[in-house]
Amino acid sequence: MDIDEAVAFLRSRRGLLDGVVLSGGECTLHRAIFPLLASTKQLGFSAKVDTNGSRPAVLNALIKQGLVDYVALDFKALESRYQPVTRSGLFPAFAESLALLIAGDIPFEVRTTVHSELTSGEDLRMMVAYLQRAGYTGNYYLQHYVNDVPVLDGTLGRSSRQVDPECLSTEDIQVVQRG
Repeated sequence: MDIDEAVAFLRSRRGLLDGVVLSGGECTLHRAIFPLLASTKQLGFSAKVDTNGSRPAVLNALIKQGLVDYVALDFKALESRYQPVTRSGLFPAFAESLALLIAGDIPFEVRTTVHSELTSGEDLRMMVAYLQRAGYTGNYYLQHYVNDVPVLDGTLGRSSRQVDPECLSTEDIQVVQRG
């Protein structure tokens, strides 16, 4: 669907929908994100962006231009585990996006999708501590990996462990299990 088709679809849903969510892959990579969100806002919709934080300059521009109302930031792993978990070196960009959101005034959440082969309970404790040191307060959402969803290289097995969010919460950060 091109941008004109997307806008036409949204126009046909005025009065039926309240908002639009742009998600991934990584939606901030899309070349038409600015005009699409501008059209979304002109039609009166709220806009949410789901991002891994890999493009903090784009995120900052979207916020400064008033094109986004809410951000969900995916915290994949700490810097020491980021490469093995994501196969990318994008942790510094994530950290910059987190700092941008903490310093700003736009509502946002931080969340992690947990797979037992990739993220241990100790990893999560250290991630909560990282968020606290960064100045984050509020809810930190844990989403259990959906089993039987194929991954790109097919190497992940079934995720077996549920995490107890209560033992991870702090005075400033409430860890909340989703799904």
